[in-house]
Amino acid sequence: MNDERLTAVVEKYFQTHFEGLYRYAFTLLKNNDEAKDAVQTVFVNLWQKRLTIDEQQSVQSYLYTSVYNYCLNIKRNEKVRKAYLQNNQSVQQVFNDELVSKENINRIREALESLPPQCKLIFMKSRFEQKKYADIALEMNLSVKTVEVQIGKALRILREKLSEVMILFILLLTQ
Repeated sequence: MNDERLTAVVEKYFQTHFEGLYRYAFTLLKNNDEAKDAVQTVFVNLWQKRLTIDEQQSVQSYLYTSVYNYCLNIKRNEKVRKAYLQNNQSVQQVFNDELVSKENINRIREALESLPPQCKLIFMKSRFEQKKYADIALEMNLSVKTVEVQIGKALRILREKLSEVMILFILLLTQ
């Protein structure tokens, strides 16, 4: 089929299925804007793949499955964001504690920033997003062993750079 015909086919699917897909996405997300975005994104993806459309296969099934998967990804990302914010608030509470000085906070931040980029990213995903090594490896297209090595490297660097801060914490906790 030529490109004009395929574009017309995608437009037909949009006109026919948008409302139903939107209602479906809304039941999953409970948010008007996110539901509309989900459906629009799925149609953009369909349009980008228009050259591979096989009208003999169920495009409706493909659309609903795509909307479902997209909505699941949104919900999963929302969970990660919430966990990160909760973790960040916990860290902030520790940092706001009078026992921890601004100097020590800066040392910790500097130590984290001093990690090599990939090492830092892997460490943050593991400790702040609480992802498993296998998930990080899959997401970053690395082996689990590489993730393990990078976490070990991050911990070694942080131990070296933060040994004074750790001693202060231990002394304060044992008093």
